[in-house]
Amino acid sequence: MSTYTELAHQVRAAGLLRRRYAYYWTMIIGTVTAFAGLWVAFAFLGDSWFQLLLAAGLGVVLSQISFLGHDSAHRQIFKSHHWNDWMSRVLSGLFAGLSHGWWMSKHSRHHANPNKEGSDPDIGPSAFAFTPAIAQKRRGPVARLTRWQGYFFPLVMFVGLALHVASIQRLVGRQPLKHRWWEVAFVAGRLGGYVTVLLLILPPGKAAAFFGVQMALFGLLLGGTFATNHLGMPIVPADQKIDFLRRQVLMSRNIAGGGFTTFAMGGLNHQIEHHLFPNMPRPNLRRARTLVRAHCAAHDIHYTETTFIGAYRVIVGYLNAVGRVPDPFRCALASQLR
Repeated sequence: MSTYTELAHQVRAAGLLRRRYAYYWTMIIGTVTAFAGLWVAFAFLGDSWFQLLLAAGLGVVLSQISFLGHDSAHRQIFKSHHWNDWMSRVLSGLFAGLSHGWWMSKHSRHHANPNKEGSDPDIGPSAFAFTPAIAQKRRGPVARLTRWQGYFFPLVMFVGLALHVASIQRLVGRQPLKHRWWEVAFVAGRLGGYVTVLLLILPPGKAAAFFGVQMALFGLLLGGTFATNHLGMPIVPADQKIDFLRRQVLMSRNIAGGGFTTFAMGGLNHQIEHHLFPNMPRPNLRRARTLVRAHCAAHDIHYTETTFIGAYRVIVGYLNAVGRVPDPFRCALASQLR
């Protein structure tokens, strides 16, 4: 019996893979009600700079809707694949304005090979160089900026905008996409309706400010959460083969905290447990943590958990180190696998 199979038996016996319908229906109804309530308040408030408070609230609500879309895409909510698939498509497209199909393709590759060069799209080329191999290809002013890229990390607030751009590119591109026209209708209706409503109620300047505040906070909440999951953890060479348990544990990081942290991060503060059991309902991840930690300790597998601030110290240091040394984590990974 493999070490992962042994752990999976413990998790299943503890009932941690059972669906949590009451929790998820409460979350879905609550977030959708909050979404609708914000737009009612928007209409009543009218032409006012106080609308920026509602923009901030909308950014928070949309991040929660996106986390629910993530859970549904991982089949955490319903037993039925069909129900999960369409719940995620509706929450992601009609409410958040993001392509479910594009995200599923990208995120599935990430889960299969977290932090693996050439396989994980989340560490591929972008505004940041996440690996030494990418940093070493940069030249001129861009290369010099890369040496200090950790201090540009507040740019994470543009993650929301980047997600929308990537979604639209996939929808209008030629790559195959399941239920493309449904997704086009959802995303186009959501984004077009959003801009139209803003311009009907607010003058262009205030409408732009509303859009900017909402998108910045949305990006900060999502990007700030995603960054803590794997950034600064070991990078896996393209030719390195690792068993499933170590592949998911060694390259992931948990964030310590209580119920508020779990709510704010959509359960992704339990990133190790989520990667080991992607279809485990969010409220069960905290209970699984006890089993996973004990199992890792028994098999001498390093389990990383730190505070939110501690994670960002590592992340900023790692991003700056990437542009200055050949490979800040290759040896660390090798030592873990001996």
